[in-house]
Amino acid sequence: MRRLEFGWFLPTAGDTTAYGLASAQVAPSLPLFDRIVEAAEAAGFEYMLVPVQTACWEAWISSAMMVGRSKSIRMLVAARPSYINPVLLAKMIATFDQLSGGRICINLIAGQSEAENASEGIKWGKEERYEIMEEEVAILKALWTVRGPVDFDGKFYQLKGAQIRPHPLQKPYPRFYLGGGSRQAWEISAKHSDVHLFWGDTYERIRANMAKIRGMAARHGRENDIGFGMRLQVVCRPTEREAWEFAHELVAHASEAQKAFVRRHFATSEANRRVRELAASGETIEPHLWTGITQVRPGAGIAVVGDPQQCADTLQNFIDLGCHSFCLSGYLHDEEAERFGKWVMPILRERNRERMLAA
Repeated sequence: MRRLEFGWFLPTAGDTTAYGLASAQVAPSLPLFDRIVEAAEAAGFEYMLVPVQTACWEAWISSAMMVGRSKSIRMLVAARPSYINPVLLAKMIATFDQLSGGRICINLIAGQSEAENASEGIKWGKEERYEIMEEEVAILKALWTVRGPVDFDGKFYQLKGAQIRPHPLQKPYPRFYLGGGSRQAWEISAKHSDVHLFWGDTYERIRANMAKIRGMAARHGRENDIGFGMRLQVVCRPTEREAWEFAHELVAHASEAQKAFVRRHFATSEANRRVRELAASGETIEPHLWTGITQVRPGAGIAVVGDPQQCADTLQNFIDLGCHSFCLSGYLHDEEAERFGKWVMPILRERNRERMLAA
């Protein structure tokens, strides 16, 4: 029984209470980030997911700034294939780990949008990016654990006598998270990840996918090493009616052009394809699991919607399936973190006392 952990989201592209409504937008800024990180820490969240899309502020700089301005929360920062030389990346992560007192974890992302990759000079296709990711993770782990020069002869990288200083504070190294939905993503999770983060889906599909990935991990002797989590949005209000009213208002002003952009620019991502498939099946995929945000936001748009008890019940269903890590977000992000900490976290803590940190 793994200890339960909860993470929150830092919206470095800005926040909103209504997609497509200019007056509802909150621009990214240091004061905004401060409010969100402070609220997340106070609510009991242990890590902070920092996004990396083109519209977002740079993730490594933002993470370093916020870890220095906070007390305990870890930063979940993306390692994207071919963006940073893996020797430099190993040194960056190890330095961050030492200077922060072990407050970093690594999010493996191959990229959701081919158009975005092309705009940033990434010439590799999706399959090649996963191959590059595999080599980069192998290099990171070797540089962090081998005491002495590292040689590596791969398809994309060749190293002769590589060394870094310092080595990570966390032993043997910081934890790896991965949230992809393709077979290649699952293979890398099975071999390397500490946590595979699923996007919202039906309970039966999550159960089946966990079994598949665990079976793949067994081929690497890691069936007991791989853990599972959920990446979800949250709309929690005092009553179910208030929650649904806010949820529908959140997407009511989005233009058809905005919706078309999401469909077009993220069409090749398997995880985004599955989200669109779920949205086409109806407004909810399970009681209190809503597909609405997927129309206006790429990525993990499935939301838990309801009153505190209903939100806790929904998350408990995933816990009972075997998920132990929950990476959540909501609107506005400081206010939703506060609500979750006051209303939902105590219910989950009471139900899972032996698996959660003390309040």
